[in-house]
Amino acid sequence: MSESQELKLMKTLSHHHGCARAITMPALHIAVFGEAPGDKINGTRRLRKLLTDLRKEGVPICSTSDQNGGGYYLASAGSDLEDYAKRLRTQGLKKLALAAKLEKKSLPELLGQIGLALARDTVSSDE
Repeated sequence: MSESQELKLMKTLSHHHGCARAITMPALHIAVFGEAPGDKINGTRRLRKLLTDLRKEGVPICSTSDQNGGGYYLASAGSDLEDYAKRLRTQGLKKLALAAKLEKKSLPELLGQIGLALARDTVSSDE
């Protein structure tokens, strides 16, 4: 993604602090790329990647799937970020619970295996 797209995204989001001021995906796409997304999934892929990349850098970009449309916003206070992080953890645990059922394991067993794999990866990357 280009630096100018990141700047356009950050400039747009700077006007959208807090969940109540979230900007919809189509409006954000138009602000960043100058055109409406082609479709809901494939047409927004570039924007979703840009949002993910910035989150990985620590930018507190949150989202909501509110029935009134939802959208993206910058965390305006600690509680915004805490609420968003809690939703991410809940979603992650639900997906892990489903994976455990599919693999016919208990969730604690699966989490233990993941923890061991992470520890092993950390040790090998430190060597």
